[in-house]
Amino acid sequence: MTPARSAHDVLTIALRKPGDVITLRRCTQTVCRAAGLTGSPLVRLTTVVSEAGEHLLGAPGLSAHLRLEETDTVMVTVRIRWPGDSRPPTPLLTAAGRLLDDSRLTGPHEDGHHELVLAQRTETPPASLGDLAADVRATLADGSTAADLIEALRTQNGQLLAALEESQRQQDELQRLNAELEETNAGVMALYSELAGELQATNTGVVALYAELEDKSRQLELANEYKNRFWANVSHELRSPVNSIIALARLLLDASADPLSDEQRQQVALVQASGSTLLALVDELLDVAKAESGHLEPHPTDVDLRPLLHQLRGTLRGTAHPRVELAIPDHVQQQPLVTDEVMLTRILRNVLSNALKFTADGHVSLDVTEQDQTGDDPRFVFRVRDSGIGIPANELDRVFEEFYQVQGPHQRGRAGTGLGLPYARRLTELLGGTLTLHSETGHGTTVTLDIPARLTTPAPQNTPAPEVPAPDTQAGPPPTDPQAPEAPAGPPPAGPHAQAGGTPTGPAPRPATGPGPTAHVVVIDDDAAFLATLPPLLDGLAASVTTLSDSTRAAATVAHEQPDLVLLDLTMPTTDGYTVHRTLAADPRTEHIPVVVLTALEAGQVDHARLPGVRAVLSKTRLTAPDLAAVLTPHPTPPPPAAPTPPPTPPHPRAEEPR
Repeated sequence: MTPARSAHDVLTIALRKPGDVITLRRCTQTVCRAAGLTGSPLVRLTTVVSEAGEHLLGAPGLSAHLRLEETDTVMVTVRIRWPGDSRPPTPLLTAAGRLLDDSRLTGPHEDGHHELVLAQRTETPPASLGDLAADVRATLADGSTAADLIEALRTQNGQLLAALEESQRQQDELQRLNAELEETNAGVMALYSELAGELQATNTGVVALYAELEDKSRQLELANEYKNRFWANVSHELRSPVNSIIALARLLLDASADPLSDEQRQQVALVQASGSTLLALVDELLDVAKAESGHLEPHPTDVDLRPLLHQLRGTLRGTAHPRVELAIPDHVQQQPLVTDEVMLTRILRNVLSNALKFTADGHVSLDVTEQDQTGDDPRFVFRVRDSGIGIPANELDRVFEEFYQVQGPHQRGRAGTGLGLPYARRLTELLGGTLTLHSETGHGTTVTLDIPARLTTPAPQNTPAPEVPAPDTQAGPPPTDPQAPEAPAGPPPAGPHAQAGGTPTGPAPRPATGPGPTAHVVVIDDDAAFLATLPPLLDGLAASVTTLSDSTRAAATVAHEQPDLVLLDLTMPTTDGYTVHRTLAADPRTEHIPVVVLTALEAGQVDHARLPGVRAVLSKTRLTAPDLAAVLTPHPTPPPPAAPTPPPTPPHPRAEEPR
C-alpha cells in the first residue's frame, strides 16, 4: 500500500459495549457518505468494521480511529487498536482482504498494541480533504440520541436487506451462468468427440498414406538401384559393339588396306561417322546415369585456360556453319583456377556445341571473366553468346529437363537426346557453380557458367592409370636364360596371326625377342568383333598373335605359350580381367609376362588398385597402331623359372555364348 501523503483524524471511539459498535458503524457510514463513498463499497466497509468490532469487543483498551488519508487517491480508513494478544479470526481477515481496497493486521508495536487497518478508496475525491474532515467532525459533534440509534439500526437493516437482495440476484445470475456453462460444456464435449473421431480417421488415413509413400519411396529407390545396375552392366555391352564398328571401319579406310572404290569408301566413312555419333550418344547417356547415381566425383587440379580454350577452338571450328564466326579468346588468367579440367571442358564443349548447332548465320562467342580476385570468393564466369534462333519464353524452364527437346523448328534436322544441358548443369553443380540460360526467340541465347576459382571438394584417392611408356630405341634384347624351358612342340600357326574361337593355337618355335615384328602376343577378349580388328593393327608389330575368347582358360594358355605380351580385356562374362591378371601375377611361370589392359570402360571406372604392375591401360575407343607399338616396345623382364614345368593340358573348348 502506498504511504499516506496526508491524514486527517475525524473521530476516535472507545469500544466497551455493543452500543459502541453500532455507533462506530453509524459514524463510518457518515464519513463514507461525506467522502463520496456509497453503494456496495460503503456496505463492505461498514460491514467489515462492525464484524471486527464485535469480534474484538471485550479486549481492554479497544478503540477505533476514523481517518481520511490521501495517497494516490482519498481513502476512508478505520484503525482498530487494542493491547494484548487478541486477534481477529482468520476468516474475517480473509473476507476483509477480499472485500476492501486495503486490509492489514500489524503489531505488536512498541506500546504493545495491535492494529487492524480497514480502508476503502473513494471514487470521487473531494477538492479539500482538510475542510471535509472538519465538516464531518462538526456533523458528528452534534451527538447521538436514541432516535438516531433507531434510525441507524433501520438504515442498517435496509442496507442488509438490499445486500441480501443483491446477493440473491447474483446467486440467480450465477445459477443461470452455470446452466449456460454446462450447456456449453456439453456442446464442447460433443464437438470434441466429433473432432476426435475425425482426427482419428485423418490419422489413420495419414498413417496409411505415409506407409504408401514409404512403400513408393522404397520402390523408387529399388528402381533407381536397378537402373544404376543396368547402366553399370550395360555400359560395356553398349560400347563394345560400337567400338568394333568404328575400328572395323577405320581398318577398311586405312591406306594399307585393300583399295576401295569411291562409293565404297564413302559408304564406309558414313558407317564410321554413324558409329562415332552413336558412341557419343551412348557415352552421354552413361554419363548422365553416372551423374544421377552419384558416381561422378570431381578431381580438382590446377587448370591453365589457354590450352583448354585452344583445344576447344580447334575441335569445334569444323562443326560451325560456313556463315558462323566462332570466337574463343586466348584468355590469360590473373588468378589460379583449381577445378576438374575434364568436367569444365565437357561443360564448355556441350554449351558451345549447342550454340553452333542452332546458329546458322552470325556468331558464337565465349567470354571469360574473373570476379572478386582479392576477396574471399573468387570466381570464374564463362558466357557463351550466340545469334541463333533462340528459345521461346514458355520453353526456358524445361530445357534443363532430361530428354526434353524444344518443339518446332529447333529440332528440325538436328539430332540429339535432350541430355546435353541437363548433363552440363549436373557437372556444374559438382563443380560448386551455377549454369543459367537467357534467350529470346530470334535474338539468340546467352548461357552463363559461374564456378568458384578454388574447388574444395577433395579428389578421390584412386590410383592413376599407368601411362603408356614411350618406345625405348636404346633398349636391346632382354638377356636369355640358358636354363629356360623350351616351348613345347606343336603345329606352327597357319599364318603370322593364329586365332582361336575358344581354343588357343599352339605357338611356333619362338625367335629371340627384340625390336621389330618378332614378338608373340596373346589377346584375351570375349568380343569376337573386336578380336577381328586387332590382327590388322598388329601387322608389322608382332610376329604372331593368339586370340582367346574364353577367359577361363587364359592362365593355362599364357603359361603354355609364354608370350612376350598379353592384351587383356577387363569385362568378360565368366572370369573377368582383374581375376585373370591376379592369377597371372601369382603364377611363377607367368608373373614376368607384361600385361596391357584394353577396355571400353572409362578411366574413372577402372579399378587401378586391382591392376598392380600392368604396363598400360588403353581405351578400345581410341586404340591405334602407334599405341600398340608403344606398349610392344620390349622392356627387360626377369626370365621364367629355371625348373621346367610341363604345360597343362588345355581343357575342352567351351561353346561360345551368342553375343
